[in-house]
Amino acid sequence: MSTKRNLLSINPAKSPFFYGYVILAIATVGVFFSIPGQTIGVSVFTDPVKDALGLSRNQFSNAYMIGTIASSLLIGRAGVWFDRFGARKVASLAALGLALTLFLCSWSASMSNLVKEILDQDTWVIPFILMTILFFMLRFSGQGILTMASRNVIMIWFDKNRGKVNAVSSVAVSLGFSSSPLWVSALIDSNGWEHAWRYLGAAVFLFSILAYLLYKDAPEVYGLVPDGGKIIETEGSQPKAVKKQYTLKEAKSTRAFWMYGLALSFNSFFITGLTFHIVSIFENDGFVKADAISIFLPASIVAVTISTIFNFLSDYIALQLYLYLLLFGGVLSSLGFLLLSTSIGVPFLIAGFGIMGGFFAVLNAVAWPRFYGRTYLGSITGKVMSFLILASALAPSIFSLSLSTFGSYHLVGYLGLVFLAFLLIASVKAKNPQ
Repeated sequence: MSTKRNLLSINPAKSPFFYGYVILAIATVGVFFSIPGQTIGVSVFTDPVKDALGLSRNQFSNAYMIGTIASSLLIGRAGVWFDRFGARKVASLAALGLALTLFLCSWSASMSNLVKEILDQDTWVIPFILMTILFFMLRFSGQGILTMASRNVIMIWFDKNRGKVNAVSSVAVSLGFSSSPLWVSALIDSNGWEHAWRYLGAAVFLFSILAYLLYKDAPEVYGLVPDGGKIIETEGSQPKAVKKQYTLKEAKSTRAFWMYGLALSFNSFFITGLTFHIVSIFENDGFVKADAISIFLPASIVAVTISTIFNFLSDYIALQLYLYLLLFGGVLSSLGFLLLSTSIGVPFLIAGFGIMGGFFAVLNAVAWPRFYGRTYLGSITGKVMSFLILASALAPSIFSLSLSTFGSYHLVGYLGLVFLAFLLIASVKAKNPQ
């Protein structure tokens, strides 16, 4: 038995190179494997699944919204699990849970029909409740826990070089996410939506095994330090000064926690709402579908370029500047949203969309360990993740309500500018608590 354990056990301290680079690679793959639980991975299944279940688009969307909101209410607890049990257990169990959920999703039509037969009721309520539960499981395990654990473990293994390694991870994740609608759609077209979900479930299950083997907790557990090197203790040596390790309660008492959290939440809200209703928004201002879809490529190029450059620079520059640049991107996006029918509308929207996305990729990873330390990183980022998920869940309905009530989406743009003005003023004193 001991031989088997030794064969399956990988000791980072015995690695011929700094094990943090293995963490960087496998955790980046971990974020990629969360795609089936992300909006971009679920949206491709919308039409075939809703038709198979007999749900309208609104019913299917509302099930998604309720499931997402429910996951946002519990994701903070997952952050506590990360702090208590470590990255390896949390990430591998999250991947295992996501794999199980994907298999259940593939059987959703059969389960719905079975329940209808047992209850002798042919009603939309049954598939609606079923999909709400499945969406909760997808969002909680995929977008929530697996994403959070994978990003956090990278930040734990690096300190001075966080920005640089996050640049590498962000570019890889961006390329993976941007291409996912194409290969997921091809998987559905070739095999049907049921088998597509099963193939994804099988792939995520295999990854859960890799996560258990390769994810490792803090480097200090193995006698290492972030960024490389080993802990060397000599008699009479002075201990190295360490940052204050904030608890979640202490972090919430600082202005920076709320200002950065709300700014990142605005990004999540605006981009989700815009993406969800992009065709309708553009058609409302006289554009065709092709014009609407065409903004994503240039916006993605802007976002990837900004995240790459400013991730590297973040190791040397105060993050408050980044916060203001993200808010500036929000102002540009809101103005472009309101002025869409004019000559500057689309360029403003593309630039703002890209700027927000680029700085979001930096701040959401780098800010929290720099400001609050690594000991309680899971509970702190878990709380922030709950803000982001809640914002993304509410966005489609609020955008839709603006159109149905006022005949346009402009109310969202005006509210966005008011909210951003508040954040710009309130963030003046949002300094690094360290």
